[in-house]
Amino acid sequence: MPGSASDHGDAVEPVDAAVVAASARSVDLSKVKPYADHLGDGIVQFSFTLPVPYGLAARRAAQEWAAKMGLEHPEVVHYQELTDGYTYFVMFAESNATVDYASLSEEGFDVEYMSEEEIEAFASERIGRPVVVVGAATGTDTHSVGIDAMLNLKGFHGHHGLEGYKSFQTHNLGSQVPNSVLVAKAIDLHADAILVSQTVTQQNLHISNLTELVEIVEAEGARKQLILTCGGARVTAELAKELGYDAGFSKGTYPHHVASFIVRELAARMAGAGDTSNGASASTADG
Repeated sequence: MPGSASDHGDAVEPVDAAVVAASARSVDLSKVKPYADHLGDGIVQFSFTLPVPYGLAARRAAQEWAAKMGLEHPEVVHYQELTDGYTYFVMFAESNATVDYASLSEEGFDVEYMSEEEIEAFASERIGRPVVVVGAATGTDTHSVGIDAMLNLKGFHGHHGLEGYKSFQTHNLGSQVPNSVLVAKAIDLHADAILVSQTVTQQNLHISNLTELVEIVEAEGARKQLILTCGGARVTAELAKELGYDAGFSKGTYPHHVASFIVRELAARMAGAGDTSNGASASTADG
């Protein structure tokens, strides 16, 4: 970062925890903005590509673009030619824009997730049978990494996938699965939840594909019976709900995040219906 000690090879002094805590307490959470070298400086780092030839004119174009974005003192710290007619930039600049974190933190964005052990106990007490989940990477998506990380036993980063939970019965259909096939399988298994993964999409294909799945579920008259969840790098909770899903999961999601939502949502639906079981018990009884 510009002006930091590391840029000049100086030794970095130990951080005083008390000083850090005192600084944090002085932050106005209704007017939060980024910082780099010192609190409140508004410095941000960003990168992008312009379809212009590499050279000084390209550098100037990047600075002017950043200025038109409302950023102050834009500085190009690195730029290079990607190929003929295209230049890549890394820049620093200052922003005076702030966000009201205080109001956002009161709107329930921060969810308290349960651990694997807590999920097992919750499901045993509140649901009393295996939760049936069917998942796939649908449409033209060939990448099964995301759905495998959530459902398969090995999971990722030391977290079991839902297959490793005693309280879940999972069915991973893999990649490039048509929405109609995924929904039909979920209905056939009397599933409680569908988890659809959209890892890689172009030209907003994930929007139309995710929308199609909801439309198929509704056409089958199964919307009230199925918890619909979706995940992927370009999926947010807000987008998922806008498209008709109950929840959406993006980068940074672990299997216990998805499991926490599903068991809580299913328990709430069962309590609301005054029921302790549903059609899924038939599939589990059949093995």
